[in-house]
Amino acid sequence: MDRRTCARMLIVLKYGGNAMPDGADDPVLDEIAALARTGMSVVMVHGGGPQIDAALKLHDIPEERIEGLRVTSAAAREVVESVLCGTVNKALVRGLLARGAKAFGFSGQDAAILTVRRMTVPGGDLGYVGEPVAVDATLLHGILGLGLLPVIAPIGLDPATNDGLNMNADTAAGAIAAALQADAYVVLTNVAGVRRDRHDPASVIPRLTIAEAEGFLADGTFADGMRPKMRAAIEAVAGGARRAVIAEAVRDGIVTALGGTGTELVRS
Repeated sequence: MDRRTCARMLIVLKYGGNAMPDGADDPVLDEIAALARTGMSVVMVHGGGPQIDAALKLHDIPEERIEGLRVTSAAAREVVESVLCGTVNKALVRGLLARGAKAFGFSGQDAAILTVRRMTVPGGDLGYVGEPVAVDATLLHGILGLGLLPVIAPIGLDPATNDGLNMNADTAAGAIAAALQADAYVVLTNVAGVRRDRHDPASVIPRLTIAEAEGFLADGTFADGMRPKMRAAIEAVAGGARRAVIAEAVRDGIVTALGGTGTELVRS
């Protein structure tokens, strides 16, 4: 797939914190800016796990996860929101602006674009963690219509309590991709795709249906951080996105992912 074909697409991109480089050189931002110049509509939802871990450690707040999801205590919530909405979001915005893209950074709670409720899992209490209830796709389409490139931090608004709730970035991005009926939901991470054996880089699965992915979730093949990634990809495609692709954050990684690298998830 070439960039002229990409120019006619709307993609939702999840950019994981584990895939972000430390320095100013960022091939993902280079590619996003180049694609935006061709006319592609891009919505970026970002993570920030390593950055959050470092900030929590600095504040002597222990890290805890259940089923690959971060537990967010009352003490951790302020740190998480500060890192995601401030440090990471604005660094990405500045990086895209420097590359000529009209990036517009905000969180899902701004203008109640992403409304959520407290999330529960069988393994325990996640604290101030949200799951999506609704996405204001009309407002997002309006932002895109202005020629802006949304860069979204995964914090949603719980209207019942007026709390901002931390969200797994994959979960937030999958919900946004479904609401926008995206041509593709692309997850850029630090692995080359979804592995049948998580310890074997050669076991990447090139293509999955929703039913196959649900089977691998049920039997434990997909574990740890890959579980929320796959659940989000399933939600995106089942909810209206044409397909999802999980691939490695490398130079020209978006175009190559859309062209067949990584793991593609389709309805059937």
